[in-house]
Amino acid sequence: MNIYVCAKQVPDTETKIELADGKTVDESAVKKWIVNPYDEYAVEEAVQLKEKLGDDAQVIVVCLGPEKAAEAIRTTLAMGADRALHIVCDEYLDHHLIATALAGAIKNDGEYSVIFMGKQAIDDDSYQVHLRLAHLLGASGVTSVIDFEYGPEAVQVAREIDEGAQEKIELRLPVVLAVTRGINTPRYPPLPSIMKAKKKEIKKLTPADVGISEITNNEEIVGLALPTEKAAGKVVEGEAAETVPELVNFLSNEAKVL
Repeated sequence: MNIYVCAKQVPDTETKIELADGKTVDESAVKKWIVNPYDEYAVEEAVQLKEKLGDDAQVIVVCLGPEKAAEAIRTTLAMGADRALHIVCDEYLDHHLIATALAGAIKNDGEYSVIFMGKQAIDDDSYQVHLRLAHLLGASGVTSVIDFEYGPEAVQVAREIDEGAQEKIELRLPVVLAVTRGINTPRYPPLPSIMKAKKKEIKKLTPADVGISEITNNEEIVGLALPTEKAAGKVVEGEAAETVPELVNFLSNEAKVL
């Protein structure tokens, strides 16, 4: 059984983002790249499923990105994935083309029944590639998955909905599952696994190999802007009898929350 995981390389969560021209991120200022954190949960869930199914199962990671994305792919292999498909592309692809490329790679590689991925990527927070991928593969799709149970014909999942409630769903295979934090705790690869990952196969593909002969985007980035910096907090020091009136005055006249 082939278990696929779609993963993306993103800037480290502690990176200070700088903009190049108002429309793109200055990648030269990014010192460290990592596996998208939500995709780490997807890799872990795929590896756990493989461990339950035994030797007949294998985990294949699918990643679209530039050559440097190979580092993130090696991390997923160290976590327990068996091999990877790397669609090497330096150009900007909109979300439809990303889903098209991932779907093409999976279809060309072999039979598929369960595809895991993170519910969103932390760099653009698009929250839509998994649904597009499910549509292109003719698969069931569900997002914000926090619990998963495999069956040979259908899977049982629980997903987060509003206000902390959960929804339980049964889905027939094939299925695309977009997972979120809370479904598991991703393993930290030990040194022997990191060394073994260097010998695992990463098959390089071009956009043409996965059905994209011409890059025509239907989405356009009009502009990017950094969020406005928040004003520093105000500290009121002293005894309660002195500070309470000052605090009330601040909340009433300046913050205007009273």
